[in-house]
Amino acid sequence: MAVVHRTTMTPDKLELLASWLPTQPWYRDPGPGRTPQPARAGGFRLDDPQGEVGIEFMAVRDDAGDRPVTYHVPLTYRGAPLDGAEHALVGTSEHGVLGRRWIYDGAHDPVLVERLYALVRGEAEPQAQRESDTPDPSVTGWYAGPGEPGPITVLGVSAGPETTDVLVQTPAGRQNLRVRRILRPAPAGEDATEQPLGHVTAEWTLPDATSVRSRYADLRA
Repeated sequence: MAVVHRTTMTPDKLELLASWLPTQPWYRDPGPGRTPQPARAGGFRLDDPQGEVGIEFMAVRDDAGDRPVTYHVPLTYRGAPLDGAEHALVGTSEHGVLGRRWIYDGAHDPVLVERLYALVRGEAEPQAQRESDTPDPSVTGWYAGPGEPGPITVLGVSAGPETTDVLVQTPAGRQNLRVRRILRPAPAGEDATEQPLGHVTAEWTLPDATSVRSRYADLRA
C-alpha cells in the first residue's frame, strides 16, 4: 500500500491549485478582483499496483466567492514527466522525501483512469487520504454493467462545464468514465433515478464541518 509521507511540498498542493483552478472550464469565477482560496474538504487515495504513481482524489473547497464551491480534483504524482501530458500538468513541487514531483490532472493520466475504473468495478480498495496503509470504507464503488475484468485503453478526454469525460475502451466495449468536477450533497434517491453502469461515492465536508456524500465519478455506456 502507498505510504503517505509526513513532510513538506514546495509549493504545496493548494498553492498550485490556486493558480491552476481558474484555467479550467468547470471553474466558477468568484467575481472581479477575487482570487481562489482553496481549502481541503476531503478525498481519498488509490494505490498504483506498480508503486510508481501517487493517486489522490481531492475535494477542494474554494471560499473566494459569495458562496463556497467544492471541486473534485483527481491528481497524480510522478517522479518524471508524463509523455504527451503537458496540457494536464498542474505544476511541479519539491517533496521533502521524494524530491521533484510532477503533478497532473489525473483525468488525463492513464494510471489513475485505470485505477478509477477498477474502483467502480469493486476491484480496487480505496485508501485514507492522509494515513498510510489505511483502507477507507466510506468510499464505495458500485457496478452493474456488463463485461469481464481486463485492461482498458483511454481513447479521449473532454472537459465540460461540470464534468470531465474520459472515453475508454473496455472488454465490454466503449464506455464513458465521467469525473464529476462540482461536488454537491447527493439528493435522496439519486442512485435510483440516474442509473449509470456504475459509480463511486465518497464523503466531503461543508464549511460548517458537516460531512456529506456525493458521486465523484460514474460510468456510462
